[in-house]
Amino acid sequence: MASDSPRVSVLMVLADSGDGALDAARRALAAPECAELIVLDNASRDGIAQRLAREHADVARVRVLELGANLGFGAAMNRGAAVAQGDWLLLLNPDCLLAADTLSRLLDAARGGALVGAIVCDTQGRPDAAAWRRAPTLRRVLCMMSGLARFESRWPALAGVNRRDALPDATVSVEALSGALMLLPRAVFARVGGFDAGYFLHFEDLDLCARVRATGTSLRLAGAVRVLHAKGGSSGGRALFVARHKHRGLLRYLRTHDAAARRWPWRALLPALVWLHFALQAPRLVLRDARARRARSVRPPAL
Repeated sequence: MASDSPRVSVLMVLADSGDGALDAARRALAAPECAELIVLDNASRDGIAQRLAREHADVARVRVLELGANLGFGAAMNRGAAVAQGDWLLLLNPDCLLAADTLSRLLDAARGGALVGAIVCDTQGRPDAAAWRRAPTLRRVLCMMSGLARFESRWPALAGVNRRDALPDATVSVEALSGALMLLPRAVFARVGGFDAGYFLHFEDLDLCARVRATGTSLRLAGAVRVLHAKGGSSGGRALFVARHKHRGLLRYLRTHDAAARRWPWRALLPALVWLHFALQAPRLVLRDARARRARSVRPPAL
């Protein structure tokens, strides 16, 4: 790597993420702009962090930090950022698979020091709903939870968080980005104090976007950059656990960033509505978790 090339520290948090993280790590390391890969292991039991450490034991730019407990996504990322040496941070989910030119294209989109994301897609090429979204507000969240957001094409005031218009094919300014993959200057991350560790899982990315935007730093979506989001094992069999923290994070986010959520009567009503929404989802999520556990129990052992 030339001395004047951008140096990117890739940070990846593991939490029983499955062996797809091995491919994600290899692809990240193949990018010329990747100065180092820092893997943060949230007390996983699948052995992937240890396998990564063994596979790259002779690679100085790979560090695997075993945190000893599940600190949550944001707190683990903060640990990695604290020891990172690159000028840029790529916050990468262990189920996001970079192409050879992904980092260089994201750096082009980030010129001037922006926080940048890409269009993350599933294995069928379908974009994640979170790839093209607005910043949550009380009104937008209520429209989504009630189903009224379906009618936003006729009544724009009913718009929800996820956008329904066509995805951009160029780099555009946005209010929020998906935490599955975000690139930003390390100095910007430090300036806002990193992630709010009060979020355990979900909404810490949106909170970071809001605080970065408040500093005057632009948020951009590189619409021409597609990244495979293979949906790894971190939440497999833990759908209820993930949903509980997602609803908890939603409450924290709205109370922090939307004054309406702190005013009467929403100050009293909002928690009841959010946890009612969770309770209505819970039976379906319990069944999903049970099916996932059964599928794992009959899966042949890895060779």
